[in-house]
Amino acid sequence: MTDANFGIKTALVTGGAGFIGSCIAKELMNSGYQVIIIDDLSGGFISNIPEHAIFIQGSIVDEHFVKKFFQQYKIDYVFHLAAYAAEGLSHFIRRFNYQNNLIGSINLINESILAEVKCFVFTSSIAVYGEGQTPFSEDTIPKPEDPYGISKIAVEMDLMNASKMFGMNYIIFRPHNVYGENQNLGDKYRNVIGIFMNRIMKNQSLPIFGNGNQTRAFSYISDVAVPIARSIEMKEAYNQVFNIGGDTPYSVKFLAELIREKFNSDVPIDYLEARMEVLNAYSDHSKAKRFFGEYIKNVPIEEGISRMAEWAKVAGPMEPTRFENIEIEKNLPPSWKN
Repeated sequence: MTDANFGIKTALVTGGAGFIGSCIAKELMNSGYQVIIIDDLSGGFISNIPEHAIFIQGSIVDEHFVKKFFQQYKIDYVFHLAAYAAEGLSHFIRRFNYQNNLIGSINLINESILAEVKCFVFTSSIAVYGEGQTPFSEDTIPKPEDPYGISKIAVEMDLMNASKMFGMNYIIFRPHNVYGENQNLGDKYRNVIGIFMNRIMKNQSLPIFGNGNQTRAFSYISDVAVPIARSIEMKEAYNQVFNIGGDTPYSVKFLAELIREKFNSDVPIDYLEARMEVLNAYSDHSKAKRFFGEYIKNVPIEEGISRMAEWAKVAGPMEPTRFENIEIEKNLPPSWKN
């Protein structure tokens, strides 16, 4: 077994070539940690990986790869972000969803227990709550309404069990609708802000499922990535669950109109048949503010959208990616079939 850098604590970031993972990796490196990134590059980009981070391409679904990795490196902390976070699509890719988001996580938890990591930080999701009384608090009983949310709450429960059985510390974060610079604009199944910006730059209509009155709170990247990265320094946060992200809910229709304004665009809004989704989803973040308030700036949505729009105009549109392994086509939204 080797240590990446003697005398420096080492943090593993899974999904570290992705949007949120790369931002957490950068924050960890700024705080003096040696960062090792595992990513299969199915949704991330080499260009996102911070300079001087150790990058190893591979999938956490491969248990032999995970075992070999933990034998090679001494890991002090784990930040687990590798996931396929397409809530709506998860109904139609159930096996893929559970293999990647549940079984892959268990492979990582097993090796973390054996390696006696100091803390396992898991990015779960607001999707664990499902439809219910809002704003959701950490005491709200989870009732996920899609396989993605089911996989996330299952991993949460397994971490709690591992803590009781083996004494491994954990911190669970439930972020939601995170956006900002360097997001993958080419993913047509998730990240509505990126989808809208990408389509506007291609002079295409903005698709909205239903009437657009469904509400979400949107979270600027720094308000999520910074407190997650710094959480391991706060022992009082160990073995706790935190909602984290934006406070104010906005309708999807409002969001589309705001983004059109930032791009000075008049592309039409295309209202599609409503799909099965939670209509209103936003959380209470008072607990996270008590613990991590100094790291949360509460960037207003108008400012955050402006920052991302200016970046997107320079980055340019990206070609949308299609998921090629749909398992169930029954009730698949027509716009996702084409």
